[in-house]
Amino acid sequence: MSEERDDTVVLTDEEGIEHEFEVVDYFSLDEKEYAILLAIDDFEDDEDGEVLIFRIEDEEDGDQILVEIEDDEEWERAAAMWEERLTEEDLAEDE
Repeated sequence: MSEERDDTVVLTDEEGIEHEFEVVDYFSLDEKEYAILLAIDDFEDDEDGEVLIFRIEDEEDGDQILVEIEDDEEWERAAAMWEERLTEEDLAEDE
């Protein structure tokens, strides 16, 4: 499932500093939803910044939250899916 959304999120690091991210993609894998984030500063500077992958979970009140992926195997599967999506996008642009 790929949805077009125009989202930005603000995450606070361990030092209490806020960082703004652009959500560049959403996808489903193994019945879980994931979000791909890119730092706005990297995006605006046209740099190839590091992407962050978060699992999306629903809270009891219906809100969605981003959860850090702590399981290495789950992270590797999500990263592989993101790479596959990038490859498919590149192939589609070449046509």
